[in-house]
Amino acid sequence: MFILENPYVSDLLRNTIEKKNYDVVLNDISSELGFSEDIVLRNDEESIINYCDKKLLYTNSENSIEWIVENLTSSKIVEYIDIFKNKYRFRELIGSIYPDFQFMEINIDAIDSIDISPLKKPFILKPKYGFLSIGVYTITNENDWHEAVKEIKENTESHGNLFPKEVISPKNFIIEEFIQGTEYAVDAYYDNEGKPVVINILEHKFSSSEDVSDRLYITSKKIIEENLQRITAFLQKLGDILHIKSFPLHVEVRIHNNQLVPIEINPMRFAGWCTTDIVYYAYGINPYEYFIEQKKPIWKNILADKEGKIYSVIILDKPKDINTSKIQHFDYDSLISRFNHVIEYRKTDISKYPIFGMLFTETPEDKDNELKEILTNNLKEFIKI
Repeated sequence: MFILENPYVSDLLRNTIEKKNYDVVLNDISSELGFSEDIVLRNDEESIINYCDKKLLYTNSENSIEWIVENLTSSKIVEYIDIFKNKYRFRELIGSIYPDFQFMEINIDAIDSIDISPLKKPFILKPKYGFLSIGVYTITNENDWHEAVKEIKENTESHGNLFPKEVISPKNFIIEEFIQGTEYAVDAYYDNEGKPVVINILEHKFSSSEDVSDRLYITSKKIIEENLQRITAFLQKLGDILHIKSFPLHVEVRIHNNQLVPIEINPMRFAGWCTTDIVYYAYGINPYEYFIEQKKPIWKNILADKEGKIYSVIILDKPKDINTSKIQHFDYDSLISRFNHVIEYRKTDISKYPIFGMLFTETPEDKDNELKEILTNNLKEFIKI
């Protein structure tokens, strides 16, 4: 069963639901999308709980978590959600795997009184419940701390209004030690027996050590082959501790000197805004079908003809110093012309969300300069004020 919510439902997700005749919960979004009459729409609590006890549930957006928590109180799903969305609780639960990892919880009302001088730097300041790197800061010195606190206070109300409290908490934060290494975003699920199944691995590229943006994610044959075994082993260890079954996840980790440390895990979905679709364009894996039908990728076959190709998700985030109300136009055509092959581009409403949209691209490895350039581009040349 699918629960569909804003901010984005892709054509791939919508078409997969209709083609496969998957069940959808009746709400404003599913009604607006106009699914054909033979799709079964369930919208009463008892039917959904009974359904979830026997079959699988997926949502494209964490905006639906508020409804799930309020209406499916007796479902195991609610417990799984809290484990992963509450970043402080998650750190506590995996403490046996990472006994030396340092973290603490703070409240915005007391943030001015915190003395950070004894804390090992750099460290990360982020919402206890978070999404899309909103409110995430790398703190290297006192000035970084004061700037972050100032920005958090300014953005508390706006971020709180954009997303439900179960998605992002504007008042509760955690401080945790900076995790070294290359960052990866993983789409995976636990099958009905509790075995993890990895369906994509994206390397999160950064422009500098201070960068915490979501601008660029890439996947390739090399990335999959080098990381599949150790990521699967980590997920198995995690599943053994938490006893998870029949559940989809979007996992963020860093790997340094062959040691994997999780950053966070997002429940009930794969990569947000349906950017998980990149795995379909890159490898022919339909992520929604794979989860619902418990399919497992045969990576040796899938990667056979993928040598020398890089597939990317590019998030077009708005520069912080540009007032949204003054933006008249974004030149998508000019931006798209900079790339070797844009598979798909998606526009978003900048008046509602902090991004202009996203691109899915295919790039030959010997022409990856286009990716290096977009990683550091502030996009101002494409913005008409």
